[in-house]
Amino acid sequence: MSRVSGIQNFIIIACRKIIFRHIKSVRILGKKSLSGIPYIYVGLLFIMFSCVGGNKNTITETPTSGDIKIVVDESFMPLLETEVFTFTHLYNYAKITPIYKPEVDVINDFMHDSVKVIVTSRKLSEDQIKYLRDTLIIARTTTFAYDALALVTNRENPDTLVKYETIRDIFNGKITNWKEIKPKSKLDGISVVFDNTKSGCIRYFREKFDISEKLPSNFFAVNSNKEVIDFVSKNKNSLGIVSVNWISDKNDSLSRSFVMKINVLAISQPILADDSYYRPYQGSIYDKSYPFVREIYLISRETFKGLGSGFIQWACAEKGQRIVLKSGLVPATMPIRLVQIKQQ
Repeated sequence: MSRVSGIQNFIIIACRKIIFRHIKSVRILGKKSLSGIPYIYVGLLFIMFSCVGGNKNTITETPTSGDIKIVVDESFMPLLETEVFTFTHLYNYAKITPIYKPEVDVINDFMHDSVKVIVTSRKLSEDQIKYLRDTLIIARTTTFAYDALALVTNRENPDTLVKYETIRDIFNGKITNWKEIKPKSKLDGISVVFDNTKSGCIRYFREKFDISEKLPSNFFAVNSNKEVIDFVSKNKNSLGIVSVNWISDKNDSLSRSFVMKINVLAISQPILADDSYYRPYQGSIYDKSYPFVREIYLISRETFKGLGSGFIQWACAEKGQRIVLKSGLVPATMPIRLVQIKQQ
């Protein structure tokens, strides 16, 4: 029961007691006492029926009912679509509307109190946490899943094994041509394409490679992960950055169609000790042998246990984490078992 409905019930009970007590005294003293009913009782009677009538139209928000919006980093659209769809079909009185935006806008909406729950790969800064505390808001951050950033190339690019240091030099502008990686390559200048200037994908690599200056001139932004895949599939010199969430679900027809259009690069670990290269598969995300792994956070600023808190709790429990596992990502709150299959 919500706080509002509790107050209404208290008023209703109080009104009933006062009115019924006066009616009882009227019956004992006779009809003449009716003229002595204080006007305040009439007012209380009105309040009682107003409360009863208003309560019928009140939408009570609980962990499994209500109507809310959540803002989600566009990178995680496929995963969150499935999570929200499953949750709202299990709980018929719950309506959750996900709104997909680039990372910068997701954080801004949260800080401006436009939304109570967000899904992002970036934690709030210490200054942001302090600002919220000063306004008596406690932001609760829960690690929900582990994602990876996949580097993808055109099907005409035969080179799918790339050293970590080579990727770093591309981002720092030291390598701008495919021939600098492989002299016999038939490809020319590298065009690096990512989803959005406000995205968490490019922010991740800026922090990873300590890039504080402007990105090299051969870096280009589009509008979404889907557009990155489409661009790479049509341009043989391109190198794309996408959340593996868009290409990892083998049971999803859209994810399979994307994988058919591109190559997914295998990357070595920093300071290569052997000849091992790793693609962003679940096993290499889990043990972080793939070098570009990131966390997905569910962050709430709710001041009570509402629908947002209920969704977060469910998503981090068994059913929600199984969806993460099925999507090709790694659950953060559910133990998993790695099985190595050897070919005889």
